[in-house]
Amino acid sequence: MLDITMIRQQPDWVKEQLHKLGAEDECYRVDAILELDQTRRAMLTESEAIQANRNKLNKAVGRLRGDKNMDEAAKIGRASAATAALNEGRILDAVAILDGSADTAPAADDVALGAAFDALTAALRGLGDRVNRINDDLRPVEEQLQTHMLWLPNMPHDSTLVGASDEDNKAWEPEGPFHSFDFQPLPHWEIGPALGMIDFERGVKLAGTRAYILRGWGARLQRALEAFFLDVARENGFEEVYVPFFVKEDMMIGAGQFPKFTDVVYHDPEADIYMLPTAEVAITNMYRDEILDADDLPLYFVADTPCFRREKTSAGRDTRGIKRVHQFQKVEMYKFTHPDTSYDELESLVAAACDICRRLELPHRRLEIVTGDLGFSATKKYDVEIYAAGSDEWLEVSSCSNTEAFQARRANIRFRRKDQKKPDFVHTLNGSGLATPRVMIAIIENFQQADGSIRIPAALQPYLGTDVIR
Repeated sequence: MLDITMIRQQPDWVKEQLHKLGAEDECYRVDAILELDQTRRAMLTESEAIQANRNKLNKAVGRLRGDKNMDEAAKIGRASAATAALNEGRILDAVAILDGSADTAPAADDVALGAAFDALTAALRGLGDRVNRINDDLRPVEEQLQTHMLWLPNMPHDSTLVGASDEDNKAWEPEGPFHSFDFQPLPHWEIGPALGMIDFERGVKLAGTRAYILRGWGARLQRALEAFFLDVARENGFEEVYVPFFVKEDMMIGAGQFPKFTDVVYHDPEADIYMLPTAEVAITNMYRDEILDADDLPLYFVADTPCFRREKTSAGRDTRGIKRVHQFQKVEMYKFTHPDTSYDELESLVAAACDICRRLELPHRRLEIVTGDLGFSATKKYDVEIYAAGSDEWLEVSSCSNTEAFQARRANIRFRRKDQKKPDFVHTLNGSGLATPRVMIAIIENFQQADGSIRIPAALQPYLGTDVIR
């Protein structure tokens, strides 16, 4: 969530960034936020003034009533003016009038003093009801304000390249060996079934479209990759965590998934819980509503979880194989960092993802993501892609993002600096380390041999117990 102070101070700049993000349709929310925020602040000011000055008002009325040195007309004038101020919600004006620090014209002689004080007393008694009415009226204003705030995406960092779509992303120079073949390499959806590693037919029978079963070496290869990913993450200082695979709605909001992406997650309406679309959701909220010590930062976590997504794509190339499915394994790296170091932490996060690709001898490249493809929560993002020879395409296996305080503000995750009493929001970063099915695709397709077998990268052999799958 954005800082509302920034929206108040720089509304035109926020709209400009929304245009860069391709989210110009959300610009109206900036104006709505400003209007609702002004209404909310006025209501809070009045409510707080009433509650803070109620005792002061009662005492001032008592002093005015008992003032023997003031003539009756002056009392009537002051009481009438204070009554009018109270009825109009001008609480501080009423205090000033009763204390004599604000000028009031004497009332006409035919106004009864008793009636004037009766009206003033009634106005004082009505203050409690007025606070209740304000609170009742405030609730829908705050709900509308919160809704608009939750729908606004994060603002891009100054260093994020400006571009309209993924076609404008900047590809860095590829690294790693591009495997050569003296035969036509096959796609994984042909090799996997031929080796008894992937069973598409029975997977579809169990769960419908985009479901599959990993069998034998297929299941073992997935397990080996997960163990390898986790070990590399631990080498890089990440603490392994095992998190629930389902979360409450507030957790989805905190991680920036809701309200924008409600249509791509699986929901159990009876328990009102949601299946994880990524472990990022669970890890983000581990420190929800907590204040961390600055000395504890940075905090690194890694989790291996299934991810559940209601992927929506039209029939075609993406629907073949295990590239884009409803359930898949992914290892997620996550960081809670000090704001001053979060961009250095982003670089090291991308380096960790690339290191895994390098160890697995997979051709890979970094993509610098432009504003139009940045997504909802990120201020700056890099993707890591690996090349799959059989399907002849680059596959995204990691997306590394710095969200700055965007998620932390939504989940209320703060830290306290040593020299400051007021806590600040941490910065959070996330990156896949890696998406298991797509790495499996790359290994199957890049390491296939002419006899139909698959050579296993040296780094993975201790985990799999073999150097070749036949």
